[in-house]
Amino acid sequence: MIRNVTNIARTRLLTRRVMQQPVRPILAATRTFCNSAVVSEKKLSRVPLTGRPKGSEPEHGIETSNSIEFSTGKAIALFLVVGGVSYYVFTNEKKKLEARKEAEANRGYGKPSLGGPFTLVDTEDKEFTEKNLRGKFSIVYFGFSHCPDICPDELDKLGEWLDVLEKKHDIHLQPIFITCDPARDSPEVLKQYLSDFHDGIIGLTGTYDQVKHACKQYRVYFSTPPNVKPGQDYLVDHSIFFYLMDPEGNFVEALGRNYDETTGVDKIVQQVRAYQPESERNKAKNSWLSFLNK
Repeated sequence: MIRNVTNIARTRLLTRRVMQQPVRPILAATRTFCNSAVVSEKKLSRVPLTGRPKGSEPEHGIETSNSIEFSTGKAIALFLVVGGVSYYVFTNEKKKLEARKEAEANRGYGKPSLGGPFTLVDTEDKEFTEKNLRGKFSIVYFGFSHCPDICPDELDKLGEWLDVLEKKHDIHLQPIFITCDPARDSPEVLKQYLSDFHDGIIGLTGTYDQVKHACKQYRVYFSTPPNVKPGQDYLVDHSIFFYLMDPEGNFVEALGRNYDETTGVDKIVQQVRAYQPESERNKAKNSWLSFLNK
């Protein structure tokens, strides 16, 4: 009995001592635990896309090629460059499509074709036919050596076109002058007459029927009378156009007197750059992009 009382008294004494312990150590321990938990959390950092901490210097003072940092200014510059290139390509292709449509309209499906077979001779008395138009762009003009003013002016303009096209655009045309006056324009006369103009111009003539047929093929007005006597005076009227022919010998464009030294060059360059061989044109018509050519 006495022993049980003693044990109870000890238990109460220990409980009283524990309750009398100061609270500060416990709070301090709790605070330390909380601080350590906070420190252990991973902090969010503002690390640039280069993978190098902000403020640190690149190794050996050299920026590595792995940098992919991008700024608003660079983004705007890239956008302007890409937009400018896209606009240029789109505009250029649009002009080509328009020129192709114009050339296609000039060929005139369902209409009498312009150009075709003919046989003439050049100033060296060598045969020249429509086959000589193939393989290169040609520009054909009909006139005559006794023309007082229009033909010289037009041939001077043709010479300027040829020079600018060759030097500035690297475009080489085959210039051809076909006489409308075969009675007076022999190969020798044409050779002398054309020597005053661009040295690349090829002069063509022939018999009355041959020249008349060539004019008919190009729908050129032909008024030279047949059976002209030597020394007889007569008037010659003719159409005033330059006929641009493609490397397949097909008609592309007619350039009249409304085209000057500048606009004529621009039109020829546009058509030459837009040219497509007939096989490619046929493929384009049958492709899913054919609506662009309509």
